[in-house]
Amino acid sequence: MVLVAAILLTAGTIVFTLLVRGRDIPEAPAASPTAHLEQRKAQIYENLRDLQFEFRVGKLSDADYQKTKLDLQRELAKVLAEIDSTGPAVKTKAAAAPAVAVAKPKPGGKKCPHCGATFAQPLKFCGECGKAMAL
Repeated sequence: MVLVAAILLTAGTIVFTLLVRGRDIPEAPAASPTAHLEQRKAQIYENLRDLQFEFRVGKLSDADYQKTKLDLQRELAKVLAEIDSTGPAVKTKAAAAPAVAVAKPKPGGKKCPHCGATFAQPLKFCGECGKAMAL
């Protein structure tokens, strides 16, 4: 009896699988062309926060911290440039959200107006606090 039930269940599964048409299966939602870049950007920001934490608790020397932070900032700049190069036609979740009133950055960009950190070259975002820098 159990054998007959197992055979019927197996036969039913095979028949159902063979009869399912391709048009009956829903299409996967279209992925954003910048989705992988947005994920990489979020990952780099998290790595910068982790790096800063590890430096503050004494796990990293100043030289290692500065070198790693600079490497991550360069990689972030490349990712942001690639996101910007895809054009404004692509809307991300952040772009769809209502705009928050933010003061526009002023020329300069070597000293953070929020935390006072200074950098050798102009940056879009502060490597210490992560806020927008004056460019």
